[in-house]
Amino acid sequence: MANGFPLTSRLAPAAPGGGPGSVLVDLSHEITAGATAYPGLPQPELTDHVTREESRAAYAPGTEFHIGRLCLVGQTGTYLDVPFHRYADGFDLTRLDLAQVAGRSAVVIDTEERSITPAAFAGRPLRGRAVLIRTNWSRFWGMAEYGSGEHPHLSAEAARYLAAEAPAVVGIDSLNIDGTHTGERPAHSELLGAGIPVVEHLTNLSQLPSEGARFTAVPVKVAGLGTFPVRAYAAWNRWT
Repeated sequence: MANGFPLTSRLAPAAPGGGPGSVLVDLSHEITAGATAYPGLPQPELTDHVTREESRAAYAPGTEFHIGRLCLVGQTGTYLDVPFHRYADGFDLTRLDLAQVAGRSAVVIDTEERSITPAAFAGRPLRGRAVLIRTNWSRFWGMAEYGSGEHPHLSAEAARYLAAEAPAVVGIDSLNIDGTHTGERPAHSELLGAGIPVVEHLTNLSQLPSEGARFTAVPVKVAGLGTFPVRAYAAWNRWT
């Protein structure tokens, strides 16, 4: 407790309506200063803009505030790509239809393939869904292996297959939805070219059922950007 207030956020119902059986799982990595941006890009800088001590001069005795300053690139933590990331004439974050990324019925695809083939998706309901690719690569987050380039990714054939199936959004729990051993990026090209947002660096997918959850990953509404961090999560009721 601090001045009679809790130091952690208040518990709330896990989903609209809440109640017994409701489950809510955070699928996002924490963003911390000096770490968590995509390898090779500038790491986030989190500093004080106004400290609590500095703020006291502007307010009544006993009243203080903190104002922080965060400098980061869009590819930090768990983030979402929209077509402008890949295509100059693609839509940016301000034109993202929230219906694509908020409360979408999810289907979780399990695979141990490094170059994921269309067979991984065969027979699964994909159209209009949030397709979440569970590779368990997120277990290496913060380790050198995570960014080694050996991560699971979509093959070009799987990227074309997914784009044709028209999911609402596609996410993966690894470094990149594309392989990074060449300069080609077929998954970004196919999916973003079809207007399908991509979420990378998901985590905790191991806690999700294969179907039945609803997925949300909403970025800040910034003009002229094609990528931004999200607070991704899944919600469902284990009794239904």
